[in-house]
Amino acid sequence: MRSAAGQLAQLIGRTPDSVSSLKPTEDGWQAQVEVLELERVPDTTSVMASYAVALDSEGRLVSYERTRRYTRGMIDRPT
Repeated sequence: MRSAAGQLAQLIGRTPDSVSSLKPTEDGWQAQVEVLELERVPDTTSVMASYAVALDSEGRLVSYERTRRYTRGMIDRPT
C-alpha cells in the first residue's frame, strides 16, 4: 500500500493522508484513500478527498478515481 500511495501522490500532486479501507479483489486490491486537498484554518474546515484506488496483485496502481470531497470536520450520517 505504501508503494501505491507513493504512485498516487505522484499522479495527483498531493500526499495521501490515510487509508480508510483495503480489501482483496480477484485481480489484486481495492483501497479507499483519503487526501488533504485544501488546507484551511481551522483544520476542521480543510477540504479532503476520498479516492477509490485499484492495485494489481503486486501492489502497483492500476486506476484511481476521486469519489468524494468533504470538509475534515464532516461526520457521515447513518443511512
